[in-house]
Amino acid sequence: MSLQSAPSDISRATVDELVAEYDQERPGRKLSPRISAVVAGVCVALSGFTLYAIFFPLAKGSQFYLTIFLAAGLPLIFLTHRGTVRLPALLLWWRRSPRSGTAGASAADDPGWFDWLLTGAALVVCLYPLLGFDAFLERCQVPSSLDVAAGIAVILLVLEACRRTTGWVLPAFCSAFLLYAYYGGLLPYDWSLAHGGFNVEAIAAHAFMGTDGVYGVPLNVAATYILLFTIYGAVLDYSGAGKFFIDLSFAAFRGSLAAPGRTVTAAGFLLGTVSGSGTATAVSLGSVAWPVLRRAGYPKEQAGGVLAAAGIGAILSPPTLGAAAFIIAEYLKESYLTVLLYALVPTLLYYLGILLAVEIDARKHRAQAVEVGQASALKLLGRFGYHFLSLFMIVGFMAVGLPPFKAVVYATALQFGLSFLDPAHRMTSRRLYAALAEGSRSVLPVIATCTAAGLIVAVVTQTGLGLNLAAIIVDAAGVLGDSGTVELVLTVLFAAVAVSVLGLAVPVTASFIIAAVIIAPAMISMGVATHEAYMFIFYYAVLSEVSPPTALAAAAAAAITGGDPMRTMTATWKYSLPAFLVPFAFVLTDNGAQLLGQGSLWGIAWTTAVSALAVAALAAATGGWLMGPAGPLERALCAAAALLLLYLEPASITAGSAVLAVAAGIHLLRRRHRSRRLSPESAATRSSS
Repeated sequence: MSLQSAPSDISRATVDELVAEYDQERPGRKLSPRISAVVAGVCVALSGFTLYAIFFPLAKGSQFYLTIFLAAGLPLIFLTHRGTVRLPALLLWWRRSPRSGTAGASAADDPGWFDWLLTGAALVVCLYPLLGFDAFLERCQVPSSLDVAAGIAVILLVLEACRRTTGWVLPAFCSAFLLYAYYGGLLPYDWSLAHGGFNVEAIAAHAFMGTDGVYGVPLNVAATYILLFTIYGAVLDYSGAGKFFIDLSFAAFRGSLAAPGRTVTAAGFLLGTVSGSGTATAVSLGSVAWPVLRRAGYPKEQAGGVLAAAGIGAILSPPTLGAAAFIIAEYLKESYLTVLLYALVPTLLYYLGILLAVEIDARKHRAQAVEVGQASALKLLGRFGYHFLSLFMIVGFMAVGLPPFKAVVYATALQFGLSFLDPAHRMTSRRLYAALAEGSRSVLPVIATCTAAGLIVAVVTQTGLGLNLAAIIVDAAGVLGDSGTVELVLTVLFAAVAVSVLGLAVPVTASFIIAAVIIAPAMISMGVATHEAYMFIFYYAVLSEVSPPTALAAAAAAAITGGDPMRTMTATWKYSLPAFLVPFAFVLTDNGAQLLGQGSLWGIAWTTAVSALAVAALAAATGGWLMGPAGPLERALCAAAALLLLYLEPASITAGSAVLAVAAGIHLLRRRHRSRRLSPESAATRSSS
């Protein structure tokens, strides 16, 4: 993005380097002009092919389309991502702040002979099924030796592509699942995880030739929804929408003490439609907003926490949720618009929590108002407000029945046309070419992640592992709990911990897919609705980006501000806490389902209001502020009240309201006592005595 809205001492090259370093799903190579031109040309061709296939579906079906798509995408990964081992972000905290001058534009990093060898091999084995596609599908149950060899080669190449884009952890997960499929037959017969065992031929055929593996739902989502949305984001960026969103956010909140924090929150929400990545949004936003936060008096760690929390909201916010949201729609066989409605109230509660925390911090840290010289918000809306039209039209197109992939294409075309209203950002042929290239290149890491996750799905469906693990989780909850409610709470708690731990190691999309096929069945078996279980997993998969000890978005924000990474992660956790607790509300009780828009308008309204009160109590507990500084007792009571309110049952709501009232009463009494003690009359009395 070209974000030049506010004074900044962080260069665009630094932003690119930080995104490449901390974002799990971003290209990692800076190519020379000649190689870059070749890659850009193939990426544009891939974008064009996808757009063509959307309106003119290929006669041989979706698997034929996915075969061509992977044959274009997988080779590109080996050209755009280096093969050397990268240290995880957790081990890169020792690097100095980018403001110290260590970052900068690096030399070209072109692929070597081995990269070109892998590129050619990927092209050959991915195109192999097209030599006789119908016959290839018919041999699925009895594959030939060449089929098996090609399948093994594709699996190995996918694992290597995934290693290059996300690191070692996800390929290790995939390898462990493949080994389980092969050696599971050697486990004792009475073990829950035991199965009949499968040979290499069966595993390779199921993963490569069926529709549950490499060419399954995850890759299908990447090849349709996600690619089209990344193209849309690139067109938004090139047409000046990113700069407008930043300018509008600064203009809307200037002048107040909490304006810098509010600005970051609003800008994070808006920029998420452009980047689609929490870490990338935090870094891009931080390059512009950190100097303003610093001048306002924000400590480095608190500023980094605001940036990371606002950035991660990009994946939680309609209308362009993260990649996992599209997979939810596919798994549920629901429209993407329905998934957007599921996310609406939780998103509002998430940003309410951030805004309340921002207001508290502005008072605690005695922030100062900062002027950045922006035009008025009304003038900006009058001149550039058209950038919102395409966002609204995505929802509008889906509301009238268009599928999301067509809705986003039409919205992209609308944004293309609107760009000519701004001479500085009009989409000339060169800019359009660059946007199409960037859209495809941005989705390459997602292709690797989704294809690798498809291998895990293949093993789960082949061995029945999901149901077996679900039974183990439920049995463990049953051992610790002696009632249905306690078992449900423990099962959901186990699921939250499992998804959080999984998310520390693998990208959001892969984390969701793995958890959806392994952990969701346990929740569903306890009576949780399928869409509730998927949304619960979605939120915890996303929140892994702000969860210690890795927290990539927070680590990237700390690199921008120069703050301590662990303290920045703690601050981020405080800002994003509502998003950790609200998902429990919509899976533990029937009333909670109304937070996902399931129920009457009155039911949705009152559960939202009660949850908002709970979020306010959480903000008071974590921020240590009610109407002034709050003591430990008030904070503990507010935390207890929040938990009771989020259970969303009449008895717990009554108890939570009472506890919150007690906390407020104690706070008022202490505040009155403190004001009397510090009043001039009291001081005079003490001095005379």
